[in-house]
Amino acid sequence: MRIGIDILGGDYAPHATVRGSILASAELSGKATIVTIGDKDKIVSICKEEGFDPSQFEIVATSVSIGMDEYPAKAFSQKPDASIPLGFKLLQAGKIDGFASAGNTGAMLVGAIQVVKAVPGVLRPCITAGIPKNSDTPTILLDVGINPDCKPDVLYQYALLGSLYAELVYNVRNPRVALFNIGVEEEKGNLLTKATYQAMKGTSDFNFIGNIEGNDLFREDVDVIVCDGFVGNAILKTAEAFYTLLLKRRIKDEFFEKFNYENYGGTPILGINAPAIIGHGISGANAIKNMILHTADVVEAKLSEKIKYAFE
Repeated sequence: MRIGIDILGGDYAPHATVRGSILASAELSGKATIVTIGDKDKIVSICKEEGFDPSQFEIVATSVSIGMDEYPAKAFSQKPDASIPLGFKLLQAGKIDGFASAGNTGAMLVGAIQVVKAVPGVLRPCITAGIPKNSDTPTILLDVGINPDCKPDVLYQYALLGSLYAELVYNVRNPRVALFNIGVEEEKGNLLTKATYQAMKGTSDFNFIGNIEGNDLFREDVDVIVCDGFVGNAILKTAEAFYTLLLKRRIKDEFFEKFNYENYGGTPILGINAPAIIGHGISGANAIKNMILHTADVVEAKLSEKIKYAFE
């Protein structure tokens, strides 16, 4: 297995990305080769600072990056030698099995759609977030930002994508899928959720259990929550704000620590032909480590291949 990591992506790159790669290398322990994409001199220098042999990495050298404030599509086309375009070229060519970056999210999405491309039949790829619960496995929330405006058939596909993700990567048997709404009753909601409920009702494609409300987010008996990207992003940012507030008030609790994004590392873009993982821009070394490890889990689960099979 070969995992590509964008060393130049993220607010704390390259130090956090190299150190995170070193931590991941120790945990993968020969299970995978980490392909670092970035400035070779800096990668080697940081490795030596950490007492790590840089020859354990395969280095694809580039000093060009796409900044967080750059327009994604324009930068992607004008900087073909930047770390993110290079990562997608390697992924498309089969030279790496998965690619991860905490860099420009828009550029990652451009690469996913234009280079790797969507699985035939998938209307719109999406991204997820993990909603904590008491068990070790989070509830999968999708979409959380790519598609703020959706139609019922898109949400229906999100349910299938989320169900496959929960089953194949988190080993959840027959995942329970809920539709996020303003009430649990079938007739509640706006035009989108009402129509989506009717489409999901009685389906055999996934285990639909009905509507849930905001106060049901942390239910133990829900594995996947489906919503459009506008709603999902609002939920995600509210959860992040809540966690930040707890830290500021110096409130520590084992459950609330599950809101720490560093524990999850990153999320795959679901519905594309090869594994691409997006991390948080402010990722530190531990988050980078977990992003790489999660990329390895997604590759090992053959998630992209099984999504292709499901949509054939």
